[in-house]
Amino acid sequence: MSTRQHGNVTAAGLRAALRGGLVVSCQAPPGDPMRDTSAMVRMAQSASAGGAVGLRANGLEDVRAIAGSVGLPLIGLWKDGDEGVYITPTVRHALAVREAGAGIVAADATDRPRPDGSRFAELVEAVHATGGLVMADVSTEAEGVAAAAAGADLVGTTLAGYVPGPGRRPRTEGPDLELVARLAGRIDVPVVAEGRIGTPEEAAAALAAGAHCVVVGTAITAPTAITRRFAAGLAAAAARG
Repeated sequence: MSTRQHGNVTAAGLRAALRGGLVVSCQAPPGDPMRDTSAMVRMAQSASAGGAVGLRANGLEDVRAIAGSVGLPLIGLWKDGDEGVYITPTVRHALAVREAGAGIVAADATDRPRPDGSRFAELVEAVHATGGLVMADVSTEAEGVAAAAAGADLVGTTLAGYVPGPGRRPRTEGPDLELVARLAGRIDVPVVAEGRIGTPEEAAAALAAGAHCVVVGTAITAPTAITRRFAAGLAAAAARG
């Protein structure tokens, strides 16, 4: 196992800290009432108080503020745009996320072309040179295997069901447990279950399928979406009479 360092913590130490636990994604989209760095810091602090073992955050300002306020392992990313490869798409983005304080940099590791023509392996090499780790966000089993071969330290199912095109996995109602199990059976690096995990039972099922840890975002940190779900459920019940 790698002995790369983040501060005084080895890659093995960070993985051990995440094992079997809950990572909370503290993000809010543009236009959302929660889209404020101070709100995301408080969300991260609340997640820490509630027992999270790690955090995931988007954007340099949020990453910097959360890294300086909460002492949990932090998976940072930089969403640049909203189409194609936009989750930490280039080496430049990845190094900026590291500089902001993330010990783990999450990046799109799908087989789609990167905006600057670079390869995912180049991003991994650059982050490793700083002592950081890389989480590969993938959408298929083949992408996860390739990301691990390229040196990714963690492989997440983040993009399963969200990448269009032939041969892609369909969007499952809940987490893509089949993909979690397939990856866990094929690669040696930890598999992170992320995407459409809405209940503690689904999170536990992801661990049972072979996930190293689980990332939950919307079900915990998106009051607008949570309220909308409850409101829709009540409206449906009223319509049934």
